[in-house]
Amino acid sequence: MKSEEYHIPVLLRQSVDGLDIKPGGIYVDVTFGGGGHSREILSRLSPDAHLYSFDQDADAEANASTGELILCEDKRFTFVRSNFRYLKNWMRYYGVEHIDGLLADLGVSSHHFDDETRGFSFRFDAPIDMRMNKRAGVTAADILNEYDEEDIANILYLYGELKTSRRIASAIVRQRTTKKFVTTGDLMEVVEPMMPRERAKKDMAKLFQALRIEVNHEMDALRDMLRSAVECLGEGGRLSVITYHSLEDRIVKNVMKSGNVEGKIDKDFYGRVNTPLKMVGKVILPDNEEQMNNPRSRSAKLRIAEKL
Repeated sequence: MKSEEYHIPVLLRQSVDGLDIKPGGIYVDVTFGGGGHSREILSRLSPDAHLYSFDQDADAEANASTGELILCEDKRFTFVRSNFRYLKNWMRYYGVEHIDGLLADLGVSSHHFDDETRGFSFRFDAPIDMRMNKRAGVTAADILNEYDEEDIANILYLYGELKTSRRIASAIVRQRTTKKFVTTGDLMEVVEPMMPRERAKKDMAKLFQALRIEVNHEMDALRDMLRSAVECLGEGGRLSVITYHSLEDRIVKNVMKSGNVEGKIDKDFYGRVNTPLKMVGKVILPDNEEQMNNPRSRSAKLRIAEKL
């Protein structure tokens, strides 16, 4: 499968430009996916540079061996089959003290939505799994069948911003007493009648988003990765992050402005802000052409920061 088919990279030029690449530097792409961003970074690196690319999905790892440029054969490239929350540990493992830049595209790959077997999309009736790493962890079905009603309601409200979260959670718990949730169709059969027709698709997308975030512990992983990124970046190193929803964007903005995920501003005796990062430019949004050619980009925001 070619990377172009697997996933069209969002804000490709802008996000890699944001790294202000030093040809001989050390860079990290923590969301390899289809490899589009990684290939662009490598195209700007000299023979003595190095790129470490993270992804916990076996499909992404296989994708490093496809396309015109087979990355796994490039001596400047190392694929790390791991969750990006372990960034600091892996950099220590490879003997890397400081990196010159890190890129993260936090959106779910279009490949996952198009794969009928993974349960990421309500377009297909498939096992409701949603694990990025199929080797471990609970599935979305486990959450629906085993979590307490209050926990399900909180997940749908916090991660999906669904106002009817408690009513939906109640219906889910009621349904599972007679029939366990196995497929996406099982879930839609219960919740679709509760969604206003004019908002049904948007609300269903929010529901699936909420379950996916919980299954993959996405917010915790993001916090861990950003903390590690701040520590790993050398002076002048760049952080280039693409977000897609308000929850992750708030965390990224907090880190870039204050150096911590809570957004707590620390000031010295003279009232000057103590922060390890400074924002570079304004938030970058995809232009109309990119949004037309790649619908996935419509909610994307790119933020860039530099290590002081």
